[in-house]
Amino acid sequence: MATLISIGMIAAGVVLGLFLTVLVVRPLQAARRAERLARQQRDFRRQREQLEAKFIDRAAASGKPRGLRWSDVSFEDEVFYARDRRTRGLKALVAIEVSFEAIEGGGMEEVEAVSNVRAATAEFLHDGTRWYTDGRVFFNLAPKGLVRYLHADLESVEESGEAVAAGGRGGRPRLG
Repeated sequence: MATLISIGMIAAGVVLGLFLTVLVVRPLQAARRAERLARQQRDFRRQREQLEAKFIDRAAASGKPRGLRWSDVSFEDEVFYARDRRTRGLKALVAIEVSFEAIEGGGMEEVEAVSNVRAATAEFLHDGTRWYTDGRVFFNLAPKGLVRYLHADLESVEESGEAVAAGGRGGRPRLG
């Protein structure tokens, strides 16, 4: 009987120990995740001008849209952060306005809409250690709309129930 009570007390002690560990570990993990996110957002703000310039170079070199040359890109101040559901990688999404001009012989010289400014979202990626861009652009979608449109692939990164936004940076790179 005494050994049965001892085994019961040991089991209760192990369960209580696991419960207390979970109570302590989860908040620590959440705090580490929040600190890592804050550091990544800070890094984005610090590198933003260079990232925007690289975005313009890569997007303009993509050859898309066909027959058009990127002539001007204007970046909004607000940044919307989202996470890839599959890779868990962080993305910074920035609303942009893009202007194009027709390339001679590209078949778009006679199209009146070429000169229209187009709304889009620029995508910046974090690989776990640094920010980079592939020059990927999503036309006709604002950052929040993009996350809603790609809801199966993206989830917004929120803090206190509101999307995290970062603004207040230096100049804006432009083409031309």
